[in-house]
Formats: sequence, C-alpha cells, structure tokens
Amino acid sequence: MQEEKTGDCLWEYNNILKENENIYRDLARKLGLSVCQFWILYTLRTESLPLSQKDICTSLYLPKQTINSALKKMESEGYLALTSGKDHRSKDIMLTSKGILLCERTVDQIIAMERSAFADLSEEKQEFFLSLFRQYTNLLKTHMHETFRSERNDRKYENTII
Repeated sequence: MQEEKTGDCLWEYNNILKENENIYRDLARKLGLSVCQFWILYTLRTESLPLSQKDICTSLYLPKQTINSALKKMESEGYLALTSGKDHRSKDIMLTSKGILLCERTVDQIIAMERSAFADLSEEKQEFFLSLFRQYTNLLKTHMHETFRSERNDRKYENTII
C-alpha cells in the first residue's frame, strides 16, 4: 500500500515538475528566446557577476557546448560581451547595454513574477518547501550514486547522477 501511495506522489511530483518546466519553455518562446538563452540571461541577472562560461554551465547544469552555442549567438546579436576573465583561459560574460534592455523586457519581468508568487507563500511555507525539495534532491542523488557507483567506480559524482 505504501508503494502505491509513493507511486501516486511520484507521478504527481513529476507532473508538477514537467508543468513548471513547460511554463518556462513557453515563456522563453513568447519572449523570442531559446530556453538556453532565457536561462543564461536569467543567470546573469540573478547571480553575482562576473560569470564565466564554466560558471553558467555549473549553475544551469547544462553541457559546455550548449552554453557556448547560445553565448556565441547572443554575442553576435550584440547582447553580450566576452571580456578577459580570472585567467588567460576564461572569459567573463557581461551584458551589453542592448543586453540589459533585453533583460529588462524579458527575464527581469519573470523574476519579478517569481518573487511575487513565492511571496504569496508564508515565510514558514517558503522555508518548508525549500527544505523538503533540497532533502528530496539530496536523497535522490544518494540513491542514484549508490546504484551507479558499482557500475562506474572510476567516475566522480559531483553534479551528475552517473
């Protein structure tokens, strides 16, 4: 009986997660951005600057090539500038004035809506939601690592499951 209940909850959780992802996918399309471009701009507006390509890959859990393609396109369109980074191998990603204007009419509005929706929850519910979601994510990673560790002993487990 417990497994059946867990299965129903898992289905609902996955359904909510997919619905949430779909909200952002639809928003990106309505704003004239690819999903990757949307999340890059979002990250540049919500993280401490300066950020390198590696920082963005780490933050978004996306492959370097995916981020690189989106960055090159956004740079060629005049939304981003790549400047010398912390070392000779990295470049910092900075918004141009055109990029800032793009953010103001796109991701900044989404961030404001997110903050408003989150603020509609009591502070206690906000903390509880984040605590449970973090706990579930950590447990899921633990179970994934335990399952795949025996198959791939030589691989480090950081931000990936296998």
